[in-house]
Amino acid sequence: MKFDLQNRYRRSIRLKGYDYSQPGAYFVTMVTQGRECLFGEIVNGEMLLNEFGRIADECWRAIPNHFPNVELGAYIVMPNHVLRPYGPNQM
Repeated sequence: MKFDLQNRYRRSIRLKGYDYSQPGAYFVTMVTQGRECLFGEIVNGEMLLNEFGRIADECWRAIPNHFPNVELGAYIVMPNHVLRPYGPNQM
């Protein structure tokens, strides 16, 4: 799927006035530019990371080394994004 320049300005879902620097559980999705599949591919229902995917995984895991107050929950590297899913057992 190519990046639609006309649709790049989406409505923000952030709460007005909310301080996102305060402690809490946050849902995070990082998408590649143009949604290009850079991190690997899904084969038989399994995500196979390529070199870039392994780098993305390594960088995600290193976040607490740079920000000691951050705890990582469940996450997955997909072909064109890194997703920290949120569910009832992941807070």
